[in-house]
Amino acid sequence: MATYTHGQHESVLRSHRWRTAQNSAAYLLGHLRPAARLLDVGCGPGTITADLAELVAPGRVTAVDAAAGVVESAAQVAAERGLDNIEFGTADVHALEFADDTFDVVHAHQVLQHVADPVQALREMRRVCKPGGIVAARDGDHHGFVWYPQLPALDEWMDLYQRCARANGGEPDAGRRLLAWARAAGFTDITPSSSTWCHADDADRAHWGGMWADRILDSAIADQARRDGLATENDLRRISAAWRTWAADPDGWLSVLHGEIICRA
Repeated sequence: MATYTHGQHESVLRSHRWRTAQNSAAYLLGHLRPAARLLDVGCGPGTITADLAELVAPGRVTAVDAAAGVVESAAQVAAERGLDNIEFGTADVHALEFADDTFDVVHAHQVLQHVADPVQALREMRRVCKPGGIVAARDGDHHGFVWYPQLPALDEWMDLYQRCARANGGEPDAGRRLLAWARAAGFTDITPSSSTWCHADDADRAHWGGMWADRILDSAIADQARRDGLATENDLRRISAAWRTWAADPDGWLSVLHGEIICRA
């Protein structure tokens, strides 16, 4: 198993709770049907999961994550929204504990970039998907991020993130590799696409810049950087300050690239 680079700090979960099916799984929505049975792999705090559950109702959703604590948070989100068609559990995507041909749709958002063997993960997702069903995955591609103004400390942030993610056994530029991984996993009917998050208004800049300003000082990536000598405390504080500078700039703009695949099982 690879190590999850971000960890479960509040600043990380703050970012994940912003995600919805509309802003993070739009490429999949046209393929969903009422009464479908759906597996959400790496559900995180459950905001996308809850949206998907509403779209496939009265179908049922099984939501799993490697971290038990975050699954509890996801269950709370479902309860707050009055959803009773979701069941939660923990799982390793490399070895899913479900029978063959169980689900109509198997979905993973921002998962394959963090796992030790993304091809094996996709094989497992295919195994538990019914013939003719859909395996869908979306992952960021960090070297495809583009921002303005060009603050040097944000280039340092990118370099640090790349080094930390790769040291943990992940692939931070996963988006561009999804098609290749799906082909290696045995899929032949694949529809690849890409989309972006664009953070350019005051609220979005405050969300993204504030989140990373906090995350680079207090989350698992900050702990790793200090522990492994990848960055000094001054480096981390300089990067944090740059994110706040970017967020406060009315000209600030960030495009976050994602790769996507719809695969027929």
